Amino acid sequence: MPRRSARAALAGALTLLTALAINTTFTGDRADAGDTVSAGDPADVGALAGTTGPCTPGASYPSPLPAPTMAATRISGGFSFLEGPVWLAGSGQLLLSDMRGGTGPENVQPSTIRRFTPPNTFDVFSENAGSNGLAVTGDGTRILAATHDQRSVSSYLLSDRSRSSVASDFQGRRFNSPNDLTVRADGTVYVTDPNFQRGNRPDELGGMTGVFRVSDGEVSLVDGTVSQPNGIVLSPDETTLYTGGNADNTIFRYDLMPDGSTGQRTTFASLAGPDGATVDCAGNIYWASYTDGRIHVFAASGEKLGTISAGRNTTNAAFGGPDGRTLYITSGTWGDFGLYQIELNVPGSPY
Repeated sequence: MPRRSARAALAGALTLLTALAINTTFTGDRADAGDTVSAGDPADVGALAGTTGPCTPGASYPSPLPAPTMAATRISGGFSFLEGPVWLAGSGQLLLSDMRGGTGPENVQPSTIRRFTPPNTFDVFSENAGSNGLAVTGDGTRILAATHDQRSVSSYLLSDRSRSSVASDFQGRRFNSPNDLTVRADGTVYVTDPNFQRGNRPDELGGMTGVFRVSDGEVSLVDGTVSQPNGIVLSPDETTLYTGGNADNTIFRYDLMPDGSTGQRTTFASLAGPDGATVDCAGNIYWASYTDGRIHVFAASGEKLGTISAGRNTTNAAFGGPDGRTLYITSGTWGDFGLYQIELNVPGSPY
């Protein structure tokens, strides 16, 4: 399973499908399903507007890891299956998806968006979100989500949780089960579409699992040859797109053109079970391995810099915290997934 997250510096208001202005800021107690967040909570709306990322253009950064081998600290556990963390810089909170086992004749997995307020408070942000990977728009009004319940990319208005569709098909054929996504400064969305959460619903893509691009409401295929594509991230300068082939045990690299189209694909690194990912301001890539329960850290050159252990079955990571240097990690076993954290030397891009 994926997501998440790490993207280019914030830019101005943009349009995607409708008059939605977007520009992504990405990347205690067990949450009680009865807890809710009021639509008027200032942490949802006003406090998110006008946020800025921590990256300084042209800055020099140190080595990202204090040591080549590190271990993250578990904040809390007891969740079903955590995924897709994303940091809300304005309110200082983290959203993440919590998926449960499939239900009904179609065997579709319900998903709740939970909210973490440091140091140890969890509550429910949206009970029936159907989400996996998450991103928050730069104007602080909406969440973009890879949503497997409707086999779509969705947008959630933070003020009232109302949902709209950003994209739901490719050439009239439904996606499998969108898993993770990243957004360029101009609003172009890149999304992975494995079949992990398709359940018993029909395969409308003829066995293809692919990477897609959504630009001005138009969906195009980036790559239909990646086996179970999972995490997906952009380099800070938006010249490179990375995606993980979960069944290929490979991280792929694509040159990114100024118009958002992709060029040549190359192999960036080999990794067992690549899941979600994020990047930092220096362009280092942090990729979760579901297979070994670690975050594997690579320089933009492909050099392996080290690992961060986080229990078992690591699914995703996102930068956050007041200075953007806290890496939050989702990892665990079914029914006892946890949220982990570790302080690093370089802030996320953005967080």
